[in-house]
Amino acid sequence: MSATPQPTPDEIEDRFAALVEGRLTRDEADRWAAGWVARDELDWDDLSWWALDLLHGIDLPAGRGGGFLHDDEQVRIWLAELRRRRTVA
Repeated sequence: MSATPQPTPDEIEDRFAALVEGRLTRDEADRWAAGWVARDELDWDDLSWWALDLLHGIDLPAGRGGGFLHDDEQVRIWLAELRRRRTVA
């Protein structure tokens, strides 16, 4: 990742959309976001950081019963919120 510039807000939104549309797994989204969150030398705007932080951990299990801590509906709500915040900013 060192030669790759940090993702743009469009790229972050695209990851959320791919997750919602089933083109990206939760594990893939989490790993992608984790790689960026761990990079201390990068400077993030508040909205990008908020969205990356949500993606990082998107695959957390709800418990022994299965499922995820944040269900698919919650992920769709976050995507809608990201899009809303981007149009306001």
